[in-house]
Amino acid sequence: MRKIILLLTLAPLLAAGGCTRTLEYDICVYGGSSAGVIAAYSAAMQGKTVVVVEPGYRAGGLSSGGLGQTDIGNKQAVEGLSLDFYRRVGQHYGELEKWIFEPSVALDIFNDYIERGGIDMLYGHRIVRADKQGRRIESIRLQNTSKYFGRTVVRAKQYIDCSYEGDLMARAGVSYVVGREDNATYSETWNGVHMRPTHQFPDGVDPYVIEGDSTSGLLWGISDGTLAAEGSGDDKVQAYNFRICLTDVPENSLPIERPADYDSTRYELLLRLINVSGNHNLGAYMHFSPMPNRKTDINNNGGFSTDMIGMNHSYPEASYRERERIFDAHLSYTLGLLYFLGHDARVPEKMRTEMLRWGLPKDEYTDSGHWTPQLYVRESRRMVGEYVATQDDCENRTTVDDGVGMAAYTMDSHNCQRIVVRKEGKTMVKNEGDVQIGIGSPYPVSYRSITPKREECTNLLVPVCLSASHIAYGSIRMEPVFMVLGQSAAKAACLAIDGGTDVQEVDVRQIQRMYDEDPLLDGTAPDIMVDDTAVEPAAGSAWQRVNIYGGYGPSLYRLDPTSRPEALRYPFSVKRDGRYTVYTYYSKRGGMSKLSQLTVSDGNTAKRMTLDYDAITIHGQTAGEWISLGEYDLRADTPGYVEFDNRGEVSGTLYADAVLVVPKR
Repeated sequence: MRKIILLLTLAPLLAAGGCTRTLEYDICVYGGSSAGVIAAYSAAMQGKTVVVVEPGYRAGGLSSGGLGQTDIGNKQAVEGLSLDFYRRVGQHYGELEKWIFEPSVALDIFNDYIERGGIDMLYGHRIVRADKQGRRIESIRLQNTSKYFGRTVVRAKQYIDCSYEGDLMARAGVSYVVGREDNATYSETWNGVHMRPTHQFPDGVDPYVIEGDSTSGLLWGISDGTLAAEGSGDDKVQAYNFRICLTDVPENSLPIERPADYDSTRYELLLRLINVSGNHNLGAYMHFSPMPNRKTDINNNGGFSTDMIGMNHSYPEASYRERERIFDAHLSYTLGLLYFLGHDARVPEKMRTEMLRWGLPKDEYTDSGHWTPQLYVRESRRMVGEYVATQDDCENRTTVDDGVGMAAYTMDSHNCQRIVVRKEGKTMVKNEGDVQIGIGSPYPVSYRSITPKREECTNLLVPVCLSASHIAYGSIRMEPVFMVLGQSAAKAACLAIDGGTDVQEVDVRQIQRMYDEDPLLDGTAPDIMVDDTAVEPAAGSAWQRVNIYGGYGPSLYRLDPTSRPEALRYPFSVKRDGRYTVYTYYSKRGGMSKLSQLTVSDGNTAKRMTLDYDAITIHGQTAGEWISLGEYDLRADTPGYVEFDNRGEVSGTLYADAVLVVPKR
């Protein structure tokens, strides 16, 4: 806040003289995304001066811009300050951690990181040039989007590009790619062109303005491209959209108005999809995820939805003015879609009635017309760095020993184009590019994937537009992972400054130890985690470790019904005396016992309890929840345990997953 006030007082002088001001810091973070805020806070907590250059006027990127339904894959992948963010969200809602949240709640938390870290924020500034001396960035020159400011130069020892576009990386002369590689490039199978059934049109949707008449031209939204060979590469970019926050609380709702450039012909293809599919449920065309306080995070769903397919291919390399036009086009399309669904008489009445329940929330995005200022830039430039993550990493066929974060999400790409195809002698419209393929276990992201090639730049780290193939990036590119990699990048930048080394030469083990020893960078005692991989049943036990999706980590223990007494103990010990809360991880499974019996010991006394799983609700994409087993006074010299057994009212299969011990703050 101090820096912002200073700049405002200088504004008339700068505007009048057109002068250039130079600011100097230890670390410059470009992009105020979630990764950018966490990176800046991490650097500040390590005693470094830091500035965040943010082209917009809101911190947190997508995490405060509508993406409240967190894409996560597996909670094992989230650690450090990234996990702290979701813990702080949980604290707001009265839970341990929470992965679905309102935009304003996220914004408050990011702003609190900024305030507590004493971070200088340069809002409304964007890079126009990076000045290098050899392989090092000496300074970056900024364009001030406000008419009141002159030019700005930022000089720093280290730079971290946390933008979704990779603009600093590109201007620093670092190698990158845009689009999809051919499968042959990295010996992959899910890169390049793919036409699959997900988010697809059913057969029989006619593409022409006049049905059956190819001379009448194509409906809006359909390109005249042709389908290339499966797995072939191109420069097409997966579709962008907005993650939409609406509310159905009348007193907090504003109606969705007709856009000034509204054109109902843009949505003719949607009407044909509705008619062919016969589905009159609004949720078939937009994915509604409920947020707290009767709000939404709406995402793309189906063949025609909020993704503006094919209209963003030029975005990564576009000028700032052209990007603004692309943003405005997406905004017009999306608001027009919402208006169309609520008001066009050709839309089934059931859908219109449902759509008109929703309006813009008065208490969200109050500075931008109650609509998010953040376009969902799912993929833009991707660095070609010291190591390129590929499908082999995602599927655990390759592993790295310099991991500085973990990824756990499906290999995911949204559609890239909407084209005309012929099938069984008929002409129809189809989408191409949507891929959703499961991965193996959570896997490490190499430190070399966030560092440029050493011959290109030695004081830059890139945790968002990192080095990965298109399909691997689709697994890594999730907000929790970006925040982890942002913290790792900040630690690396600090190590490089302190050691006088290039970022490619820092000791990665020190980054890895940070998450074990001081994950919040403030001396807070780390959690104690006991996963099933650290537990061994007694000889002859019927407990079996199984790989099942949805647990904490890649596996858990299962006990099928048996009359023989069985017990499985998860031991733990703390390093500091204090008050702790003990949790176990629970996820619903078919055939499992409604009740689970367990014992918790603080090392001196044992507490017997029964968990009633019918009383537990799992929220959001996460397949499980941490269930509190109570608070305990634990001593460093007295180990405790959680023991699962089949005594008491047990009918069905039992499961035992991770145990978590969290210090009270």
